[in-house]
This record gives sequence, structure tokens and C-alpha cells, in this order.
Amino acid sequence: MKYWRGYLTAAILAAFTWVLIQMGQRYTTLVDMVYPYVTRSVQSFLTAWTGVVDFLVWQTAVVFLVIVLLATLVLVFIFRAKIVRWLGWALAAVMAVVLLHTGIYGLNVYSGPIEDDLRLHMVDYTQSELEAATVFYRDKAMELAEKITRDESGNPVYPTFEELAAITGDGYRTLARERSFSIFGGDYTPVKKLGWSGLYTSMGKTGVTVALTGESAVNPDIPCYALPFAMAHEMAHRLCIAREGEADFSAFLACAENESIEYQYSAYFMAYKFCHAALNSVDEDAAFAIDEQIQGNPLYNDINELGSFYAENHDEELTRLVATVTDTYNEATEAEAVTAGSVCDYLVNWHIDQYVAEEEVESKFDPFDETQVDLSGLVNNKTQTGEGGE
Repeated sequence: MKYWRGYLTAAILAAFTWVLIQMGQRYTTLVDMVYPYVTRSVQSFLTAWTGVVDFLVWQTAVVFLVIVLLATLVLVFIFRAKIVRWLGWALAAVMAVVLLHTGIYGLNVYSGPIEDDLRLHMVDYTQSELEAATVFYRDKAMELAEKITRDESGNPVYPTFEELAAITGDGYRTLARERSFSIFGGDYTPVKKLGWSGLYTSMGKTGVTVALTGESAVNPDIPCYALPFAMAHEMAHRLCIAREGEADFSAFLACAENESIEYQYSAYFMAYKFCHAALNSVDEDAAFAIDEQIQGNPLYNDINELGSFYAENHDEELTRLVATVTDTYNEATEAEAVTAGSVCDYLVNWHIDQYVAEEEVESKFDPFDETQVDLSGLVNNKTQTGEGGE
């Protein structure tokens, strides 16, 4: 029996994790009302401790745990112990981490949709509305691309990683305080540089947020104009916005509200890429026609450079392995599938709500607006006759 204690412990921990997940799925209203605010406080507390050092605490912990596992495995062979017993306790350690993560962060995937917090009315949009949004984000990105400081070769010249990270929270602060979007309130401690960046680059990963230490980190190797968006994305996760599509949309809003032109360009650059990819999946000709208009603009070179960066550093096998692990976790928690279209849905509806609807309201006929009414035929019209009653 003593050889199976590790497996029994792992099973108990797995059972507790399952119960938490079931409660999250069943009591979504309660989760939405309480859980995000509690976990946001926990993240702020953890960040206050880990934020005092420049290195990533979780990466140091991973190295330490790997060393411990290898050392204990060597001891198993030296003393000819039962490896099945070692495997049981190793599995129990993994399940303890999964349970802890689920308890202090993981249930955020069952909180209410972000559109409720943003008072954003979501509709099923048409292709023409998708095209209009794509053109809108393209034009904004083109305008900002020409304002970015560039070197003699036309490459963007951005501030350092640390300087960019220091102002990531400015956009979220504006959203929370000036636009009253409380979902964006929380800790704005700067994100850190992601260690082992080459490994993450090969997987196409721009950043990682680890809830167990309250640390958000971004890959410093990605092109500079993609850094602000990646930083804002990871900070959104630390603000307990767990779903990827919602974190992407939050990053767009935060970057767009930031006073830094580098952040604004990153916002509309990525928004255009998301919408263009979605349009390309349904109508390649329409997408090509829109994309063709950026030739001759610095945006064209930046998009090509970003694509080349990932193509040259991509590792297919490693990416497939990571995708398998991620899909397994999503299936286990029944989390919402993450696709490029999900963030596109928010971007298109945001364009409709903030720009198209506003234009319709402004152009709506108002019978009490004298500038919209022909008063020349009225007898008592002072404007035309200079006479009339008081």
C-alpha cells in the first residue's frame, strides 16, 4: 500500500480540482460576482512580493524543482527503490500545482463575458461590417506608422523594454478611472523580460503569465512594435482576464488609450492583423484588395517583418506539443475555445458601437435643430425677415 500513497494523494488532489471546476461551471453568477475581485487581490499581493526582483521567480522555481526531481530519481536508482513510488509522488506534486492554480486563478474562465463589463452590445455582424472595420483599423495603423520614429532603413526605433513596460498600465488606468471600466482596475506593476526567450520564440509565444507567483513576462525578442501589445495582453491576464480573446481585446483598448504613440501604433497594427486574418478566412479577394492599399506605407514593411520573424524561428514539433498540452487543459476545464475570430468579434463590434453607431446618431434628423430645418417659408422667421414676436 505504501507504494501507492503518492497515486492516492494525486487522485485526491485531482478530485478537489474537479470539484472546483464543477462549481465554477455551475455557479457562474457567483463566480462572476466574487471570484475575479478576490483573485485580483491575490495577484496584487503576489506581485508585490515577486515584483521587487528583476528575474522571474517562477522560472527559478522550475529550475529548482527539476533539479530536485532529477536528484531524487538518481537516489531511486542508487538505493534501488521502487520507481513506481517515485512516479506517484511526482504526479502528486504536479496535481498540487494544478489544484493551486485552479483555486487562485483558473476559475476566471467561468466569469461573465467582458462585453457586460464594457457595456458593449455584441451582434452577429456581416462581411461588409467586417470589411469596414478592417479598413478602419488599417487606416489608423497606416496613419500612426508614418508618425513612428524610424532609422535610415525604415525600421521603427522604440524605447527600451524597461521604458515600455513602465507605462503599460497607463492605458488600463485611463480605462478604469476615466471610462469607469472597473474590470481594468488592479495592479499595474511592469511586466518582466521572459527568460529562455529563444525557446518561446520557437513556439510563437509572445509572453507568459504565471498566477502562482503573480508574474507577467514578455518575450523581448519579438519586433519592437509588437512589444506594447504583448505587454498589455499579459497585464490583462494578471488583471484576471483569463480568456485569450478577451485579453487580446483588452490589450487593444489599453494600448489605444495610452498616450504613447508607440502603444497606439501597436494597438491598431494588431487590430488590423486580427481583422484581416478573419476576413481572409472568408473572402481572400476582399482581404487582398484591402491589404494591397498598404503598399508604400511603413505598415507594409512592419507586417512583412513580423511574419518573417515567426516563420524563421518557428519549430513545428515544439509548437504542436504545446498546442496538445493547451488543448488538453482546455478540454479538461471545458474552457472556451480560443481563436483569432474571437478577438475579431470584439474589434468589429467595438467599431460598430463606437464609430458606426455614433455616425448614425450624428446624421439622424432632428426637427428641433434649426440647422437641419428650412425656416425660410415661415412668416415669423426672424432669421429671414428680421421681424417677429418676442
